[in-house]
Amino acid sequence: VQLVESGGGLVQAGASLRLSCAASGGTITSYAMAWFRQAPGREREFVAVISGSGVSTYYADSVKGRFTISRNNDKNTVYLQMNSLKPEDTAVYYCAAGLGTTTEDEYDYWGQGTQVTVSS
Repeated sequence: VQLVESGGGLVQAGASLRLSCAASGGTITSYAMAWFRQAPGREREFVAVISGSGVSTYYADSVKGRFTISRNNDKNTVYLQMNSLKPEDTAVYYCAAGLGTTTEDEYDYWGQGTQVTVSS
């Protein structure tokens, strides 16, 4: 499975962005899908995860109430709607397919990442 993220960019604080993660080379229906992010000088951290069916979601405390993860299995695509963006959300955002935990080691497939920069 190959994953390609898109939708990143440079925005001002308070703005919104929607990231997409398109899968190819296989179906993602059987995988939980997650978003992680890595800010400069920091380790990659968990952001959000959604179950294969899309019924269950879980978020990091830092984004809860502002970000929404969703998926369209017919389109083999996962989304991350990011509202009320803050400068501390600046990072490279990665999508991943795997078991559905908050631990990156539990994910088998990763995209290359998309840069999100939030200016103050």
